[in-house]
Amino acid sequence: MKIRLLAGMLALGLAAAGCGGAKVESSPSSAAPQAGASSAAATGTVKIAINPWVGYEASANVVAYLLKNELGYTVELPEIKEQLAWEGFETGDVDVIIENWGHPDLKKQFIDEKKTALVAGSTGNKGIIGWYVPKWMADKYPDITDYKNLNKYADLFKTSESGGKGQLLDGDPSYVTNDEALVKNLKLNFKVVTGGSEAALLKSATQAQEQQKALLFYFWTPHWIFDKVDLVRVNLPAWTEGCDADPKKVACDYPEMDLDKIVSKKFADTGGKAYELVKSFNWTNEDQNAVANDMTNNGMTGEQAAKKWVEANTAKWQAWIPK
Repeated sequence: MKIRLLAGMLALGLAAAGCGGAKVESSPSSAAPQAGASSAAATGTVKIAINPWVGYEASANVVAYLLKNELGYTVELPEIKEQLAWEGFETGDVDVIIENWGHPDLKKQFIDEKKTALVAGSTGNKGIIGWYVPKWMADKYPDITDYKNLNKYADLFKTSESGGKGQLLDGDPSYVTNDEALVKNLKLNFKVVTGGSEAALLKSATQAQEQQKALLFYFWTPHWIFDKVDLVRVNLPAWTEGCDADPKKVACDYPEMDLDKIVSKKFADTGGKAYELVKSFNWTNEDQNAVANDMTNNGMTGEQAAKKWVEANTAKWQAWIPK
């Protein structure tokens, strides 16, 4: 599998992944319902935070499209990184985080202690974070996919930024990661280097496979890239319950996560049909990848990609619409 639309991917991917720099108080983008939808004045405004990766944006845009065009709400999509989005529940800047990757610390703080947020059910997406190499490396060095052998190949991964060690490339600094602890606790001769964005990871992964460059990098599923670029996961020590409880002592792989939705307590209490729709929203990794791929590689805006998916999947989303 090869990427044939790299230029478009990078241009749009940069736009998608670069959105994480906004703060809670940033001016949000907004869109009013189309003519024919019920009056927004009667239904109000829903604020869905946009975290900086395209899969999240895909989910947010589909929910936003349905809120606007089926239920008549106005939707705002402020660009906010993960932790700041949780803080937005208190200030009223955020009603919905549509895709949450774990964050037990934030759940404890905002759900259990401050009681400003609550879980609104699963998205249906199964999220897995891991370390990957391009397939050509796994073909040439079959044992490289076992973390115990990474030090043997560390020299292959050296870069100008890795200080004489092998480079492990990470993404946006706000992403969920145990990589610093893993490198230290597994005694790996590697340095974690932050690439800065989803787009930087995509560019590096694509070039690594097409140009046979060495690369060890952090990535996740669901993501459309696995349908276009051949990547192989590196096996870290198996995850077991509690093995990642202490962030400084983590020496195990990432768990599979049932991604969930988080909403403000106020939105749950007063959001009416909008809250019911958010709570009912549930789709597959394949659904998300299709919308994200259209946004990144096929020149579509989030709204256009959402419209395409909605028109092709009527039976799925109609089950989410409150009666």
